[in-house]
Amino acid sequence: MTENNEFPIVNLINAPENPLKLIYLSCRTCYSADYPYKIWEKDADEEKMLKLVKKVLQSGHHSTIEHCQYTFTISGVTRACTHQLVRHRHMSFSQKSQRYVVEEGQFEYITPPTLKNGELHAEYDSLMRKIAELYEKMIEKGIPAEDARFILPNAATSSLVTSLNLREMIHLANLRLCVSAQHEIRKLVKKMCKLVVEKEPWLGEYLVAKCEKNGYCDEIRSCGRFPQQVR
Repeated sequence: MTENNEFPIVNLINAPENPLKLIYLSCRTCYSADYPYKIWEKDADEEKMLKLVKKVLQSGHHSTIEHCQYTFTISGVTRACTHQLVRHRHMSFSQKSQRYVVEEGQFEYITPPTLKNGELHAEYDSLMRKIAELYEKMIEKGIPAEDARFILPNAATSSLVTSLNLREMIHLANLRLCVSAQHEIRKLVKKMCKLVVEKEPWLGEYLVAKCEKNGYCDEIRSCGRFPQQVR
């Protein structure tokens, strides 16, 4: 098993060339008699575009940002993490299959931070080795990988390609950057957001935990960073 402190490995492989102009086009089209392609061909300075886009987003017209699509490759995340990620309805996923990909030797797995310095760490690693040994025996005995995978744990790593539009990207950030989210998916989404903001710094104010956007916390258990919403 390879211990990789860089996990998860995240790469942004596809993004709009000019998302601000694309969103600006979407906004202007709703309020203009001009053909959209004529709006697109006109030059507009960044400050003007940003002013309109922010105004439209503040008014709740979020359909205008759905035209911006982002695609990421992700490796070194647990199956536990991907089970959480696929709950986001407006994302597309292509994930490494445990039915068709046979693990060879010790499968890659993640150790939770809470275990790394504890007395149970050695037992945890021992269990992972035993699972790998039994998995290998099952494959050798002719058990199909789709059945041998039944013993693979949530800790086993996976790889995937995922695509989502900017509206869902903001929603993902708002929920999963909250400290109430589990540490692994927080780390994953933080890396995804960082890659997007590096390309488009103006998106930084949107790709944040929901408390930063709202100015209050609506979680049942609050970290105390912002005042809790009165229920």
